[in-house]
Amino acid sequence: MTPRTDADELTERPRVPLSRRRVLRAAVELADRDGIDALTMRRLAQEVGAEAMSLYHHVANKEAVLDGVVEVVLGEVAAAVEGVAAPAPADDWRGALRARILAAREVFLRHRWAPAVLESRTTTSPDVIAYYDGVVGILRAGGFSFDLAHRALHVLGSRALGFAQELFRPDGADAPDEEATALMAERFPNIAGMLADAVHDDPGTTLGFCDDQFEFEFALDLILDGLERRRTAGA
Repeated sequence: MTPRTDADELTERPRVPLSRRRVLRAAVELADRDGIDALTMRRLAQEVGAEAMSLYHHVANKEAVLDGVVEVVLGEVAAAVEGVAAPAPADDWRGALRARILAAREVFLRHRWAPAVLESRTTTSPDVIAYYDGVVGILRAGGFSFDLAHRALHVLGSRALGFAQELFRPDGADAPDEEATALMAERFPNIAGMLADAVHDDPGTTLGFCDDQFEFEFALDLILDGLERRRTAGA
């Protein structure tokens, strides 16, 4: 009797059929591991062990894949905020909203490419609308009028989802190098001094050059405190 080999095992193992969910999960894993620029239809096909043409039965093109990975990430956000321990909004709207936002941020820290992809979409995902609907629900339960809740969303912007839009985005680098900083200092001394002082070495909690955890929470708390003052004044 011929001994069985590993190749025999692989050949006889039932293949997992392709599905849209499987394709999108593979796309997310590829982007997490190799970066969003590595996400091509060919690489994705290799990831799921299929021919590239097979993917088109489940996703129309790369833009559909990008829409889909946003959907996957926002599904993780929804699960995270649903399960987070937080005070009742009517008792402590700031605590409830802060917990929600920081839970969402944890998801984006796992998928650091996701904020840029989300911002690149030309249509607003229903999942994003549902998330912000929850934010407004917290504000309303905390005593906000619809008008002040509307203004609060404008102030929070993307920060409500757990990430800050970049103020400075050094050309593909995490921070300006010494030579660039020296050249900048001659023309823009105040900006150069600020950037030199603001460089952080905390990659595990960073989503961008101007978005590390300390700065994110610092700005979030300022916004929430300011909104509470306006809510109290309005009441």
